[in-house]
Amino acid sequence: MQTSVTFKNLDPSETLKSYVGEKLDRFDKFLDNPAEANVVLSVEKFRHIAEINIIGDRLNIVGKEETNDMYSAIDMVLDKLEKQIKKSKQKTRDRRGGIKSGLERMAEGSVNLPEDAGDRQIMVQSIEYKPMDVDEAVMQMDLVNNNFLVFTNSRTDQVNVIYRRKDGHYGLIEPMA
Repeated sequence: MQTSVTFKNLDPSETLKSYVGEKLDRFDKFLDNPAEANVVLSVEKFRHIAEINIIGDRLNIVGKEETNDMYSAIDMVLDKLEKQIKKSKQKTRDRRGGIKSGLERMAEGSVNLPEDAGDRQIMVQSIEYKPMDVDEAVMQMDLVNNNFLVFTNSRTDQVNVIYRRKDGHYGLIEPMA
């Protein structure tokens, strides 16, 4: 990782530079591509402030921490940055994983398929569905942030599924009579 360290109201110190460099090198395992880190270490009265800005790998992460000791400020801001990077990477994985990763997160149990089916697993989730009409189901979908809703159609007494389509409209799945 390419690192630049700036000192404000503080004498430049090679030990602080090397300390920050060593600590920032551990972020290379989280980032896929080379990144650039801008570090600003400053002192204001009795406060030691460490501010780090990491740019690269399609993300820009900023962290700032102030304590009575410069080394602890650096450690604390690096912990913050590590959490932010992990959270950002997890979001990216979730978006790219699509439905499969979403189902795995929602799953309460799993069923293993026979050996000849490969390494696939089926995630099983138990749901509770209520009797309601289609209009009420659409209103319910607007209230919750799910992509589908299972309900008993009060007019037909059959289980139906309403889902949100990619174009923003809704679709309805109902069994044939």
